[in-house]
Amino acid sequence: MTVEEIKTAVDNGKTVHCLNGAYEVIKDTKNQYLIKCISNGHYIGLTWADDVTLNGQEKDFYIFN
Repeated sequence: MTVEEIKTAVDNGKTVHCLNGAYEVIKDTKNQYLIKCISNGHYIGLTWADDVTLNGQEKDFYIFN
């Protein structure tokens, strides 16, 4: 998934994961897109500071139905 596809899915209420079910993409109250580790509660940005380069590969992101 591309950055825009991920953001659109999250904005539309879809659950997006990265790599596996332990990492979920969320949008926080400051409208930041983050990858949350479910098991330990740690967060990283969905992208690098350039807001373009994903923290992961496009193939690693998927919508969980």
